[in-house]
Amino acid sequence: MQSIGRISLICLVCSFVWAAPVHAQYPSKPVRFILPFPPGGGTDALARAMGNRLSEALGQQIVIDNRPGAGANIGAELAAKAPPDGHTLFMMTSTHAINVTLYRNLGYSLVKDFAPVSLLGSTAMVVVVHPSIPAKSVKELIALAKARPGQISHSSSGTGSITQLAAELFKDKTGVNMLHIPYKGGGPSVIALVSGEAAVGFTTTPSCITQIKAGRLRGLAITTAKRSPFLPHLPTVAEAGVPGYDAEVWYGMLVPSGTPREIIARLHTESVKAMQFPDVKSRLDATGLVAIGSNPEKLGAYIGGEIDKWGKVVKALALRVD
Repeated sequence: MQSIGRISLICLVCSFVWAAPVHAQYPSKPVRFILPFPPGGGTDALARAMGNRLSEALGQQIVIDNRPGAGANIGAELAAKAPPDGHTLFMMTSTHAINVTLYRNLGYSLVKDFAPVSLLGSTAMVVVVHPSIPAKSVKELIALAKARPGQISHSSSGTGSITQLAAELFKDKTGVNMLHIPYKGGGPSVIALVSGEAAVGFTTTPSCITQIKAGRLRGLAITTAKRSPFLPHLPTVAEAGVPGYDAEVWYGMLVPSGTPREIIARLHTESVKAMQFPDVKSRLDATGLVAIGSNPEKLGAYIGGEIDKWGKVVKALALRVD
């Protein structure tokens, strides 16, 4: 009987040992962080700022994997199909909430194929122009665009991106006609502006703040309802003569749907901690990013609200991508 008891006890212990390893040993290999834009933009700045600290906390390397293209949908589809084991993270932005309505056929479902982890941060966009453009205010830009309909170009980080929608909203509210030139991310979009290939941009603060301070771009206004503490001298677009205008870029961490709750909870906790380190905060401040760090439930609700908000804009402007 004692032998049987010992065997039962050993079996019981083994069952716990074999039942626990999936979560207890996480992560068991490097963690891939898929970014749907190329290096140089806001997603890249945020991921790289927090990446080292998150890597230290998890005990595994965070591998930044830039997968731009197709309006930020290539990276999203790749992440959606990854194993739900916590070894693949995805950085979504406002653009993905827009894509839900904008695209007729997506290869993934933002709501069904992903589980929210944390709303990492947000940033304003800046209305910028190349120094050769003779407009030093939003009113002057509107006047110039009306005098030269269809001749003034504006860059964006891709078709359907928040930077395009911000420009489309501006055009709709002011009645101007500008030529849209899409690029594969915020970095290439800003390079086009600096080179003079494009004249106007609605760019994220991380993408353009260095260029503005260096005089290579001229900032005209901030797209959010409140002024940016990082560029306090610039008025909001609403203050500059376009009442009711408001657009913001935000960044959220997602994982494939089905990822264990314990892993999601740990990723949330460690990502929030990572952004509180002084070195990370200073890097975020330098690029104009505001850390948030909401819980998974709040991010899920926020995504739903943003899908509804931008869906109305997309429909009102009759925008659609096949």
